Amino acid sequence: MTTDTTGTVARDGESRPGGPADSPFIRACRRRPGPHTPVWFMRQAGRSLPEYREIRATVPMLESCRRPELVTEITLQPVRRHGVDAAILFSDIVVPVAAAGVDLDIVPGTGPVVAEPIRTAADVERIRPITRDDVWYVDEAVRQLVVELGDTPLIGFAGAPFTLASYLVEGGPSRTHAKTKALMYGDEELWHALCGRLAEVTLAFLRVQIDAGVSAVQLFDSWAGALSEADYRRFVLPHSTAVLSGLVDAGIPRIHFGVGTAELLGAMGEAGADVVGVDWRTPLDVATGRIGPDKAVQGNLDPCVLLAPWPVVEAEVRRILEQGRTAPGHVFNLGHGVLPETDPEVLTRVVALVHEVSSRRADQG
Repeated sequence: MTTDTTGTVARDGESRPGGPADSPFIRACRRRPGPHTPVWFMRQAGRSLPEYREIRATVPMLESCRRPELVTEITLQPVRRHGVDAAILFSDIVVPVAAAGVDLDIVPGTGPVVAEPIRTAADVERIRPITRDDVWYVDEAVRQLVVELGDTPLIGFAGAPFTLASYLVEGGPSRTHAKTKALMYGDEELWHALCGRLAEVTLAFLRVQIDAGVSAVQLFDSWAGALSEADYRRFVLPHSTAVLSGLVDAGIPRIHFGVGTAELLGAMGEAGADVVGVDWRTPLDVATGRIGPDKAVQGNLDPCVLLAPWPVVEAEVRRILEQGRTAPGHVFNLGHGVLPETDPEVLTRVVALVHEVSSRRADQG
C-alpha cells in the first residue's frame, strides 16, 4: 500500500511521479509553490484517535516506541484517518537519552521521570554516545514506514538540547525550570558540557532516522520559551545550532519549533532551520517579519480552537491561511500538539478545508 502526495491511500501499489521530495509538504519547506498548503499535526495520533488508545491501553509509552510494528502502525493512523500531507514518526524526545544510558521512565499523567537527575560533571559523563544499534528499533520502523507511505513524506524528530537538559536536571517536567536555570547560571561550564553531550546524542539520533529514509526532521525545543532572548543566545543557541548545522549535508528540510517563543523567533531562525514553527500566540505575518524572508513558517492554530463549534474552527483556519500567505512558504499545523479530547472528525475536516481553500488560491495564481 502506498499513499499519494495528499496523504490519501492508493491501492495500486504504484509510486506517484516525483516522490516525497516533490510533495506539497517538501515544496513548502523549500519555499517553492505547490498545489495547496500542506498540513500535518504535531502529536497527530495525539491520544485523540480511538485506534491509538486501543493500542496504548496495554503497552507503556517507552515500550511502544521500541516496537517497530507499533511505531509503524501508530505513525500511519493519522495518514489513513485525516489525509495529512506528511507523517510524523511516533516516538518520544527522551528515547535517545534513555538509549544513552539515562535511567528514566515516561509515567502516565506525569511525563518523563529521571531516576538520578543531573547535578555533576560525573553525571554528564554517564550520558554515553549512541549508535544505530542503540536505537535499532527506530531505524527499522523508519524503513518500514518509508515503504508503506510511498510518496507521503515521513518527518523524523528529536528533542533539542535545552529541553532535554531541563528534564534531566529537574528530574521531570517543571513549570518554572528553576533547577535548570540555577545550574545554567551557577555553573556555566557544566551547563555547556551537558548541552554539548546532548547535542551529540540528538545529532546521532537524527542521523539514524535520516539514513533510514525520513524526508525531513523537526527539532523540538518545547521549553525554550522559558528563557529571555539574551539567555537563549548565550546558553542554548550554540547547541541547537550544532545539531541543525550538523545536518546540512543531509539535504532534507530542517524544522525548529518551540512553545512561547515569540521573542526568540529570530534567534531560533538563526540556529540553521529551513522552517521555523510558530505557536498560536504569534500571528504568522508577525512571525515572518521576525524570522526573515529566507525561512518558511509552520503553524499555528490554537489546539483549543478545535474544541469550538465548526464555524469558529473554519474562521480561524481561514485566518491562519491568509496570514501564512505573507511567508515565503507555509506548512499548516497547530501551535502545539493535538489535545486528547479533540474530535478526530474535526481534524479531518480541517485538512480538507486547508486543501480546499489553498488549492483555490493556487488556481487563481
